[in-house]
Formats: sequence, structure tokens, C-alpha cells
Amino acid sequence: MQIDKTTILPQPDTIALEYSHRLQNLIAQEIVLSGPMTFARFMELALYAPGLGYYSAGSRKFGKEGDFITSPEISSLFSNCLAQQCAQILKNVGGDILEFGAGSGKMAAGILAELERLGTLPNHYYILEISADLKERQQQYLKNNLPKLADRVIWLDHLPESFSGVCLANEVLDAFPVHRFKKTEHGFQELYVEYKNDQFGLICQTPCTALQRYLCDLPELPQDYESECNLNIHGWINSVGRMLQQGMLLIIDYGYPRSEYYHPERSQGTLMCHYRHRAHHEPLANIGLQDLTAHVDFTAVITAADQVGFSLGGYTNQANFLLSCGMIDYLREVSCQEQYLQLSLETKVLTAPSEMGELFKVMALNKNIDLDLIGFTLRDYSERL
Repeated sequence: MQIDKTTILPQPDTIALEYSHRLQNLIAQEIVLSGPMTFARFMELALYAPGLGYYSAGSRKFGKEGDFITSPEISSLFSNCLAQQCAQILKNVGGDILEFGAGSGKMAAGILAELERLGTLPNHYYILEISADLKERQQQYLKNNLPKLADRVIWLDHLPESFSGVCLANEVLDAFPVHRFKKTEHGFQELYVEYKNDQFGLICQTPCTALQRYLCDLPELPQDYESECNLNIHGWINSVGRMLQQGMLLIIDYGYPRSEYYHPERSQGTLMCHYRHRAHHEPLANIGLQDLTAHVDFTAVITAADQVGFSLGGYTNQANFLLSCGMIDYLREVSCQEQYLQLSLETKVLTAPSEMGELFKVMALNKNIDLDLIGFTLRDYSERL
């Protein structure tokens, strides 16, 4: 299967193309030496190859000048509401905050500012960031926008051995590399990336062992059904579970419970590419210059969490979570009419079913705490998992 040449995307500049060509050569060399690679390995290199991958190179990714806009970039209300949930944990457990992949740094700044107002500042706000470029931008953002609290922020290269408090993962799991598969007349096949005649393409081969085990647990699917799975979720949850002694892991991402993820009508999977605010389905285009994401199977998350001592604190959509955390109360406090109108528009984007309110889900995993979390008081969909 070759990429669809009819997809129209903006033309990268000369410097970006040079980075992409270097990354393509790296991927091609590995395929020539070792044979076709799993899509997960391709996605790993496309996103994280040192100095060349999408999250490792220096292109701007967030905001109007980047490829997509995340919830913290849309409105300060998002971080304010997260701060309310963090405050509940910090008041009862104490400890610190650890954010995985802090993007532009805007969410960290917003949460810290609101926690200061609430009188529940953590001693430290840790950020685990694998991108040196993003780390530098986060440091600059916090220095410019929250100078009096910037010294509380500490960047990590790996997980600490022990941690208590709040762990935040906003749009993190969707960027994990995924294996892709297809149901054929001969059973399940895995999609691999090949390099032939100076072009990348997709071919079907026997699934790797780990994927074979995963496919055994899926519901009956029709022929020609294509989708993907994130085999890294279990390892990640296991690592966080070993680290977190007491507190909460809050996961915010777009996704579904397994029954919806692998619904027979979702026959092309959820893999998406994002390039300059254009979403498309061509992962072999603009290699290294575009984001590659896949929705989260939240049933897989809770299954892995159960095995490492987590308890489910709640599962709902983003709209219910933000409203439960007082989003409307923040709006009511605004006296400036112009600001109120702007925040109202932002609220609509974050909570409307046709925008981000329904697609984005929020899951809380508790470790050695017994609290009724405020973010799930309006509606809890845990029974759907």
C-alpha cells in the first residue's frame, strides 16, 4: 500500500525537508539491513529519533504556529480546573506534582499559579520531558510567565524511584508508537513498513509475538478490518505504579473503552497525522515533520493498572470533568464583558460534544488513597470500561 498522493499538504521549507531526508535515510538504512520494520518501530523513529524525529527536532509543534493546539493552549480555564483536582489530592496526601511531557509549559504555569491562589502549592513541580528542544522552551516560558514560582519546577530525565502526590499525563499516551494490523481471509496480519524502489510503503506480514497475544483478546472483527494497538501501555503503567507510593495518576486523552475502540464500524482504526493544523491519514508523508497519534484504549489502561495496585478513581469525558471541577464558577467570577465572551468561546471548544468535550476522556488511577474525586462528581462512566 502506497501513500495517497492526492492528499494536499503545505510544502515544508528547505531546512525542514533536509531534516526529513536525513531521517528517511536513517529509516531506510535500518530496513535495508534488517528487513521491513513494524509500524511501531517506524513511528518511534518518526517521532523520537535523536535530533531528527518530530519531538526531538526543533520545529514548533504547539499553538497557532505549530501543528495542533492542546487544551491548555486553548484556555487558562483548563489548567485552573486541573489545579482544583490537584489541590484535593495535595490537601489529603501532600507530596508533589509530576507532569509527563509538558508541551509548551503553559499547563504547568497555569496549575502552579492557581494552586498558589488556592494556598496548596506543592514543594516541587517535576516535568519528565524527553525532548531537549521542548524542555528549553518550557524553561523559557516559565521564566517569562511565572518567574516567582519557576524555581519550584524541576526537569527529570527519568522517573524517580519513589513519588507521592499527583502525576499528570495530558495527551501523552496518544503519542506512544502503535502496531497496526489487518484482518484478512487468512486471519490477522501486521502492517510493516518496507523500502522499495526508493519509496516507503506498507505490507502485510505475520504479526510479532506480542501483537499475536493482544489480538487473541479482541472481539470478532470483519474481514479487511484495520486498526492498531498500543503495546507500550502496560510497561508505562507498570513503571508509574512502581514509582507512585500514594496519590493519583490523571490521564487525559482522546480514546474509547475497548468495545467502542474496536467496534466493527471503526474499520480503519484511529491513527491520525497532524501537520500545520491539517489532520490526514498519510503516515508516510513528511516523515519527521508531522505528528502521528492514535486514540487510547482505556480498557487496556485499567487492565494494566489493576495489575500494579491502582484503583479506578473515575472515568468520564472532558466536559464532565471540567464542569465538575468548577469551570462555570470561574466564568462567573469574570467581570469584564470582553473577557467573559472570550472565555465562553473557549469553554465551548473544551466542553461541546462536537468539539473536545466528548472525544477526550479523563481517567483517574488512585494509589493507596480513598477519596471521592471532585472531577467525577457530575458523571462517571467507569461501568463502560
